[in-house]
Amino acid sequence: MNKVILMGRLTRDPEVRYSQGAESMAIGKFSIAVDRRFARKNAGGDEPTADFFNCTAFGKLGQFVENYLKQGTKVVVSGRIQNDNYTNKNGEKVYSVQIIAEEIEFAESKNSQGGGSSDGGFDRPAPENASADGFMNVPGGEDSLPFK
Repeated sequence: MNKVILMGRLTRDPEVRYSQGAESMAIGKFSIAVDRRFARKNAGGDEPTADFFNCTAFGKLGQFVENYLKQGTKVVVSGRIQNDNYTNKNGEKVYSVQIIAEEIEFAESKNSQGGGSSDGGFDRPAPENASADGFMNVPGGEDSLPFK
């Protein structure tokens, strides 16, 4: 079984390109920084407190990446790990891996990212009978409530 689930923030804006051919497909590439649970101290100083993973999304998920993700967005990515090993121009073997995204979800609200409102991005007017403390005045007073 090859399954990975990561939660982190995009390190830069995603790069999206489209494949050639009759049915072009979106290919979205992005990188996420995943915080480590515990940072260790070593003799030379602190070790990194995050790991960085290159991710790729295809098709409709690639379009989602293009339309909704940007640097700093916190996401949960589930997918599989794929080897990207190759031999460079100098004849040296280069080893790397990437995450092939199968699902991507937002890991925080739009409001906590610094934009939008806490109610999912909808601007609702305050009720007419709201008081300054944010509570609504109940018509007929508290005595008319069905519970006490």
